[in-house]
Amino acid sequence: MSETVNSPASAGPKNPAANDATEARSHMRRSARERRDRIAALAYPIGMMAALVVIWEAAARLFLIPPFLLPAPSAIAQAMGANTAVLLKNSVGTTLEIVLGFALSVAVGVPLALAIFLWKPFARAVYPVLVSSQAVPKVAIAPLFLVWFGFGLLPKVLIAFLIAFFPVVINTAVGLAAIEREKIYLAQSMGFGPAATFFKIQLPNALPSIFAGLKISITLAVVGAVVGEFVGGQGGLGYLLLIANGNMDTALLFAGIVALTVLGVVLFALIGLVERLVLPPHAVEHTSFARESM
Repeated sequence: MSETVNSPASAGPKNPAANDATEARSHMRRSARERRDRIAALAYPIGMMAALVVIWEAAARLFLIPPFLLPAPSAIAQAMGANTAVLLKNSVGTTLEIVLGFALSVAVGVPLALAIFLWKPFARAVYPVLVSSQAVPKVAIAPLFLVWFGFGLLPKVLIAFLIAFFPVVINTAVGLAAIEREKIYLAQSMGFGPAATFFKIQLPNALPSIFAGLKISITLAVVGAVVGEFVGGQGGLGYLLLIANGNMDTALLFAGIVALTVLGVVLFALIGLVERLVLPPHAVEHTSFARESM
């Protein structure tokens, strides 16, 4: 009978050099895929906006749309260039109102959500009031703030706060409550007290949901600041929109809208940057709408 003899190459361990080469190729593929994802995350929205601008410009010229109805993007760009100083000056006041309203929403919303999470009777008493408060039109409340607090900065900050704080409360409370009970049991088995369990287990687990609420809140704070300036403003981009509308200066009106849009996008991006600095990469990717939808 013939015996099968295993060759040393097949019986021995794998070549370490081959393993290193395989790992290097896998790392290069991951790096290339991440670069493509980053480029696509920028290229897709920029390409879409460029296409919309081209179509808009072509339609305005082809159909001879009157500028007071719908100015072409080139006319809006000219209005932005001619009124750069005015736009920047009014952007400062609006930015201050947005940031203060957002900061107040975080300072009030996070502790309120924590109280809702920790104290069930308080949650049953306060939660319906929070939900019903969102059904009240903020434009109807704004004149009352002007009567109570005057025409200064405070009423606009309060309106921005009222519109922006609800997502902070809800997302924080939901994030704290969404933790698996097994993690709590594991922390207790390791000897963690309530404070250590909260700061080392529950709060880190809730951070992705909290940052999602902060992103929504910062965009709503922009809306709140503009509503305040519409009702009783003496400056700001919202007040500039009213002036442009009264003068039938549609190009300047669109220029103010573009300035508000850029301001909102920049503030949203700053929250996203803080999120990337605080959260681990896998948590940021998990909460990214762009990554989930691709």
